[in-house]
Amino acid sequence: MSAESTGYDAARITVLEGLEAVRKRPGMYVGSTGVRGLHHLLLDEVGRAVNASRADGGGRVEVTLTPDGGVRVTDDGAGMPFEDCRDTGRPGLETLLTVLFAGTKEQHDRRTVFMGPRAGAPSVTNALSSRLTAEVRRAGVRRVQEFARGVALSPPTDAGPATASGTTLVFRPDAEIFDTVEYGFAALAARLTELAFLNPGLDLVLTDERSSDGPQRARLRFLGGVREFVALLDAQAGEHLPADVIAFEREDPRMAGSMEVALSWSGTHEERVRGFVNSMATHNGGTHEAGLREGVAAAVDAYARARGLLMPTDREVHADRVGADLTAVVSVKLDRPELIDCTLLRLGNPAVRACVAEAVRDHLGAWLEEHPREAEAVVARILRAPVRD
Repeated sequence: MSAESTGYDAARITVLEGLEAVRKRPGMYVGSTGVRGLHHLLLDEVGRAVNASRADGGGRVEVTLTPDGGVRVTDDGAGMPFEDCRDTGRPGLETLLTVLFAGTKEQHDRRTVFMGPRAGAPSVTNALSSRLTAEVRRAGVRRVQEFARGVALSPPTDAGPATASGTTLVFRPDAEIFDTVEYGFAALAARLTELAFLNPGLDLVLTDERSSDGPQRARLRFLGGVREFVALLDAQAGEHLPADVIAFEREDPRMAGSMEVALSWSGTHEERVRGFVNSMATHNGGTHEAGLREGVAAAVDAYARARGLLMPTDREVHADRVGADLTAVVSVKLDRPELIDCTLLRLGNPAVRACVAEAVRDHLGAWLEEHPREAEAVVARILRAPVRD
C-alpha cells in the first residue's frame, strides 16, 4: 500500500507550537477535562508552590477560591526569577509560564512534591486558564505579568516595592476546556490534608470566598506526620485505639530515598492501606505497599514461630493474610520515582520493595517483642486469616 493511497505523507505532518499542544490535548497533561482534571490543574500548582516555599526555608501556602470563579495560590518562597533565561532570552517568569516543562534542576529529587501523576509545570496551568496574573515578590521588588490562554499580554511590569518574597498566581480555569470550572471545597481540603500530614510542619490554608454566608477556611498543619495520619484514619472509621500507632522513619541509600511508615490494627475487619510517593497518592499500589505487607508478614511469622504458635511444618505467613484490621500509611520520597501502568498511579521502583519490607520487619518485630499483650492479639488475628492457596 503506497503513501499516496493511504493519504500519509510529509505534507500531512503538523507541528503544534508552544502551549498549543496542551490546549489541543489537555487530557495528556491534567488527566481529563472533567472535575478530576480541573482539580489536577489546581493541585499541580499547589505542588509547585509547596516546592518553592520549602526550598527557601518557608513552608506556608495559601489557596483561595475567589467569588468570580478564580483561584489564588500564594507561597512564601524566593519568587520566580526576573532575570532573562539563558535558553529562551525571555524573562524567567515568562519562560516558566509559557514554555512547556521549563523548571529548575532542584525540582527533580525527593524534596519535590508531586500532586498528580502527570507532574506538569506552571505553563500547563497558564495554557488551560482563560486568564492568569502572576505577581512575584523578589529582591525587594514586586512585578506583575498577565496572560490569556497561555499567551503573555505584556512584559513583566514593576508594581512597587516588596517587603517579603514569594509568588502569587491568580487564574481562572478555561470554560472552553473544562466541562465544569467549579471547585469542590471538601475534595480539595481532603487532598491538602494528606499533603500536610505527609510534610510535617507545612502550613496550608484553604479559603473559600464563594459563599454569601461568608468565607469557609481550613488551616492544615500537622507535626505528627504519618503517625497522626493513621490515627485520623482510625478515628474516621470509628476506632479509638488505646495503644500507640507504630511509626518510624528510615533513610535508605539503596532506594535513593527515605520512607515514613505508620500502622495499627483496629476492629473494623477492613484494610486501610494508603501509599504515597513524593506526596502523591498511588491509588494502584506498587512496590512500597508490597514491601509493607511483606515486612508485616515476615515479622509476624518470626514472632509466631519463636513462641510456638506456628510449627516448623506450617506454611509461612503470606503477605495476603495481614490486611484484615490493618490501617497503614507508607510514604516514600525518592530521587528517581518510577511510575508505571497507564494511569501512572503505581510505584515501580524494585529496590523500594526490599527496603520497605526490611524496615517494617525490623521495627514491627521490635514492637511485638516490647508489647506482648498487644502482640498476642495482632498475631492471633493474622493467623486466623485464610491461608492463600
